[in-house]
Amino acid sequence: MSYRKRLADTLLDEKLESFGATLITGPKGCGKTTTAKQKAASIIEFQDEDRREEYLSVANTQPSKLLVGATPRLFDEWQDAPKIWGAIRKSVDDRLETGLYILTGSTSQTVTTPHTGTLRISTMKMYPMSLYESGESNGTVSLGMLFEHPEQFDGCKSDLDIDGIIYALCRGGWPSTLKIKSEKAKLNVARDLYAQTVNVDISNVDNIRRNPVWAENILKSYSRNICTLADIKTIYKDVSASTEISESTFFDYVSALEKLFIIEDIDAWCPAIRSKTAIRASKKRNLIDPSIAVAAMHLTPDYFNTDFKTLGFLFESLCFRDLKVYSSARDGRMSYYHDRYGLEADAVLHLGNGQYAIMEIKLGSHEIDEGAKHLLQIESLVKKYNEEETQVPLRLPDLKIVLTATEYGYRREDGVFVIPLACLRE
Repeated sequence: MSYRKRLADTLLDEKLESFGATLITGPKGCGKTTTAKQKAASIIEFQDEDRREEYLSVANTQPSKLLVGATPRLFDEWQDAPKIWGAIRKSVDDRLETGLYILTGSTSQTVTTPHTGTLRISTMKMYPMSLYESGESNGTVSLGMLFEHPEQFDGCKSDLDIDGIIYALCRGGWPSTLKIKSEKAKLNVARDLYAQTVNVDISNVDNIRRNPVWAENILKSYSRNICTLADIKTIYKDVSASTEISESTFFDYVSALEKLFIIEDIDAWCPAIRSKTAIRASKKRNLIDPSIAVAAMHLTPDYFNTDFKTLGFLFESLCFRDLKVYSSARDGRMSYYHDRYGLEADAVLHLGNGQYAIMEIKLGSHEIDEGAKHLLQIESLVKKYNEEETQVPLRLPDLKIVLTATEYGYRREDGVFVIPLACLRE
């Protein structure tokens, strides 16, 4: 199977151009090693059983010997030989060159190193595949071009129907599914990843034995509350109702799941357009990929034929995943807006240059008007604030978008863009 290009390829090129070494992080199974191999000129694989003992012996006694080879030199599963970190750090200092080394490894083990690697070893985060990377978004709408030239948008049409959206979020963006022929069998990848997380990885991440049942219950509750503003203590109460777990232990498990890049909550956007007491500032609960939530709840694509409420929350999680991927080259970060008056923007996408888009995420066309209304109200609040606070005005949103699972995309007369997720790319 040939390599399918990832948006992370460009990010890795930039890192290699800027720093002596690059550490690729991200959830297990998102394609870190495969992407790194496309750029590597030589490779040391510590999991190669034929040479593992030899590699580890050298790494423990004279790790600098393993650095000899064509660059960029990839060290896969580097955490098995933690002394290699210090050797790479010193080599970068000595050689004063960029693009020398790439490190990848399992997220199920935290390694303590004597040096941080600051300004020498840069970190790059990878996500599971977006719909564009998996070939399910036709990519007719460039997010970057939409920011730069919104006037050029003349509509679009999605090739992915609602059944395709449901299947995509149940399967997830795991590259290993690309080599599996059966659509049913592809669903097993996320299920296995979930099982490995609760049974193995949550204990291996920092070598603390944890209860798989407790981990399973936490992820189930998180999944039931995905893309909601459920308070973390509410989730604890939900879990503790059926599990004898203390609050401190619960937070320890949540922290471990964050280290594994499984839990990834969304922060609130808190502009000064309302009083501080009006704006909800708690985190929006989310996972790195909606397929993990589907696996945790033991659901199949057929289930969503009757439960559109749950589907709506999972679709929102899918949108967050893809928006993070598409905006990564522009230093994008995601948040949400919600106040106690019911005004909301499901997602706010901030770019590194200060531009931002406010978004509502809606499954069906009958919800578009309501979503657009919310976005226009938020823009109106910013304008009103700027009229009163002329010293430090807030930037008006560059884009107002209703992101949908519908077929057609267009620009409304009020200036709000309606864009199917399966038309979007970076």
